[in-house]
Amino acid sequence: MSSFKDEPGCSCSEFPENKKRRSLSSVSSDCRSGCATCSPLNGCLTCKSRFFFHLELDGIRQRGTCLTSCPRGHYGRRSPNISTCTRCKADCASCFSEHFCTSCHPGHFLFRGRCENSCPEGLTENAALRECTDRCEVGEWSHWGSCIRKRRMRGFRKGEQTRTRRILNSLSVHGDPCPHVSEIRKCVIKKRRSRRSKKKNKKSVKIQGKEEHLYG
Repeated sequence: MSSFKDEPGCSCSEFPENKKRRSLSSVSSDCRSGCATCSPLNGCLTCKSRFFFHLELDGIRQRGTCLTSCPRGHYGRRSPNISTCTRCKADCASCFSEHFCTSCHPGHFLFRGRCENSCPEGLTENAALRECTDRCEVGEWSHWGSCIRKRRMRGFRKGEQTRTRRILNSLSVHGDPCPHVSEIRKCVIKKRRSRRSKKKNKKSVKIQGKEEHLYG
């Protein structure tokens, strides 16, 4: 009975079974983290759960990758079959979704999730931030007020004190809301001296004064 090794010029690696095994091993070694299936030529073909499929340039070729989050200029779109990284709109440098930009390219200004060529009336074009700004300006905080006991508070000596600040520059219609202009914190009311102790102190002072007058 003849065997393959008896045949002259035959290499075991040339048999179909070994070729298939070698091909599968090369595919698994080329698979990156997050890939469910892949090929040496095209990279990732499908991704594991919770990963986004993204095509990236490798020279002149596009290769598939599987990422936990999408790169800048793309946003993640999830679906039951495959989750993908989709490119933002042309004027968006980065975005949260198809209709909400988070930053803009030069020459555009971010306003309520959109990248505009110019800002609405009353807003300032901030070239450094590339956004329309209209922030409310407020003054310095005042000193904390007296500690006042409130009826709703439990405890005889527990109270609240307040401090405030003024709005220096009001907003336009499109501006962000002003920050809060008052703050309240809990405090402990200082113990007051009773009337009896006050009278006692006054009496002792008078007596002491008489003694000093007699012996002075």
